Amino acid sequence: MLTLLGARSAAASAARGGCFRYHWPLLAVIALTLAGCMPATTSLATTDPADPAAKIARVGYRSTVAPYASLRPAAPAPWRERNDAVTPQPKQGQ
Repeated sequence: MLTLLGARSAAASAARGGCFRYHWPLLAVIALTLAGCMPATTSLATTDPADPAAKIARVGYRSTVAPYASLRPAAPAPWRERNDAVTPQPKQGQ
C-alpha cells in the first residue's frame, strides 16, 4: 500500500515537472524573511518574577472552616412540636 502511494506521488511529481523539488529553497527563504518581520515580544509582567528583591503583595490566612459550629450532640426533641413549628399556618378563609 505504501509502495503504491509512493509510486503515485512520484508519478504526480514527474507529471508536473517536480516543481516542489526545485522551489523548496525559495519557500525556505520566504519563510525566514517573514519570520524576521515578526514583532518583538514584550514583557507582560511589570516586574521580573525571578527577581528576589521584587515587591509582592502580602499573603493573608483565612480559615475556610472558621464559621463552623458543631451541632452535636443535640438533645432529641419531640418531632410533632418541631414539625408544627415550621409548617405554614392555614389561611382564615379556608
